[in-house]
Amino acid sequence: MKRLTLALLLAPLFSTAALAAGYTGPGATAQVTSVAAALKASDDTPVALQGQIVKRLQDELYEFKDASGTINVEIDDEDWPAQAISENVTVKLAGEVDHDLTSREIDVDSLELVK
Repeated sequence: MKRLTLALLLAPLFSTAALAAGYTGPGATAQVTSVAAALKASDDTPVALQGQIVKRLQDELYEFKDASGTINVEIDDEDWPAQAISENVTVKLAGEVDHDLTSREIDVDSLELVK
């Protein structure tokens, strides 16, 4: 009985972890890995970028740069790591393209320092 209870409690955790990676079969959207590609990508395209945050533009809006160009990124306050980040530090960010009528930026889900 204890095993059954434990299995029922743990089952949702494993199913959620499996879905977190997303769909990778036919018709799946490929992940973008450069600013140049993100500037051409459609709305909600997943991105994984590595580069520098070079300037704060507004409250949660920053300018991000990699070898291919620059793009604005929106980073919520709760997504910042505990360490201080300057314009010289390389970071890795993951999120998705946010494209509307007048602009294209990255809505960041996670941010980490590259060591």
